[in-house]
Amino acid sequence: MVEKLPIIVFATGNKNKAEEVSRMLEGKFIVKSLVDIGCTEEIPETSETLEGNAALKARHVKDNYGYDCFADDTGLEVEALNGAPGVITARFGGEEKDAGKNMSHLQNELEKMGATNRKAQFRTAIHIIVNGHERLIEGVCKGTIANKQSGIEGFGYDPIFIPEGGNITFSEMNQDDKNNISHRGLAIREMLEYLSSLHR
Repeated sequence: MVEKLPIIVFATGNKNKAEEVSRMLEGKFIVKSLVDIGCTEEIPETSETLEGNAALKARHVKDNYGYDCFADDTGLEVEALNGAPGVITARFGGEEKDAGKNMSHLQNELEKMGATNRKAQFRTAIHIIVNGHERLIEGVCKGTIANKQSGIEGFGYDPIFIPEGGNITFSEMNQDDKNNISHRGLAIREMLEYLSSLHR
């Protein structure tokens, strides 16, 4: 008899993020998104921190739907902009959360400042709730902001983010190569180690 994989809900409505994480947890968990569990309401992200927003989303799913779950909030933190856009990364160019507008706004802000320092980092905070345990996990990927967009893979700010030690953007990498070094990839691998420790 084939052992049934445990179900875990990734509290996101972002199809790209759900697919990226499902790929990483393949063979270990069945990952369901908010759409899969019928959660169509907007979950308020009212915290001023990535960690706080991740906790709000995870607790909403656990309290209202009962599933073991995890949620992430990810921010792009640009050194020359004092850590902005940070917690408003998805809305930096406007409330419509348009990736093109976000990237243009970021480039414009750096140009306005005449910033030669283009250092940045992606930071993912994951809040996980499993078997009554809650845990915060963080993943960081340092890099720089490219002068122009390049590549067709990925989503969000991937076309302008060059990870440290490389010379191509996330969008120019294939999914597996990106997952090996990305902020979310690092956080998910740490989350898997934590989940494994609970099942030992």
